[in-house]
Amino acid sequence: MSSLILVVEDDTSVREMVCDALQLAGYETRTAVDGSEALASQQKTRADLIVSDINMPKVDGYELAQRLRDRGDTTPIIFLTARSEKPDIGKGFRVGADDYISKPFGIEELVLRVAAILRRAKSADAPKSLSVGPITVDLESVSVKVNGEIVPLSPTEFKLLVVLIENRSRVVSRQFLMDEVWEMGFAESATVVDTYISYLRKKLHTADYEGIRTIRGFGFQIMDK
Repeated sequence: MSSLILVVEDDTSVREMVCDALQLAGYETRTAVDGSEALASQQKTRADLIVSDINMPKVDGYELAQRLRDRGDTTPIIFLTARSEKPDIGKGFRVGADDYISKPFGIEELVLRVAAILRRAKSADAPKSLSVGPITVDLESVSVKVNGEIVPLSPTEFKLLVVLIENRSRVVSRQFLMDEVWEMGFAESATVVDTYISYLRKKLHTADYEGIRTIRGFGFQIMDK
């Protein structure tokens, strides 16, 4: 699922230009013409990132950021502004901005900064470990334990296990696993996926746990039991 970005800008041409660029880069966008409208929009559906002008009627960018932070909303914010004075930049960061781009700006720069902020936010929010049944995955040390005992996995086996656990609430197809683990499709994808699923079962299943299930006609799912 692509990230949702809230674009807050009272200048129609700038707002549309930013939205077009972000959509071409693969993001979903939602818009607001001022900070007041942005607060209501964010209350209804929280965006993954906010790109906001500073000089706006009713509620400006500074007040928007301050009010979001006061209510516990930690959504990353990138300010777009014609201001370049250091005191203004400092104020932006003090009220909770994550980045600052002065107008006029290049679209490529904006898209790159958006991508960087989203990567940092995702990394900060990401869990440090995953678990299912007797299996514990430490994402920082890249290690796997079953019932407290370390089980060596190859890099591909490790990545496949992580994808299975992250999608434990649904059945995942062979093609999905190919796209996520190998990041490319092969004609013989069924054979490749089935082979690595077999490797995981041999290494992770025990007498009391056989949680990597084949759902005939659909794909695979990892379970607690």
